[in-house]
Amino acid sequence: MYILRCGDDSLYTGWTTNLDRRLSDISWGGGRYTRMHRPVEMVFAEEHPTKSAAMQREAAIKRWKRSRKLALIESHQKIFY
Repeated sequence: MYILRCGDDSLYTGWTTNLDRRLSDISWGGGRYTRMHRPVEMVFAEEHPTKSAAMQREAAIKRWKRSRKLALIESHQKIFY
């Protein structure tokens, strides 16, 4: 499960079984939303034991308000630096 910050400052939440491959796909134009909102930057990622768990977490976070998503990103910011 991951969150991307897009060029228009929107946040895109998604899940994948292979984060490196998904980010490569996105950078080459894969993904309708991200293709239209470039550039993108990964700002959060977390692993889950099953595909189902990742999908459930993605669905839950997509229902969150932006402020809650930003708080989640901020609380894990040091992972990416």
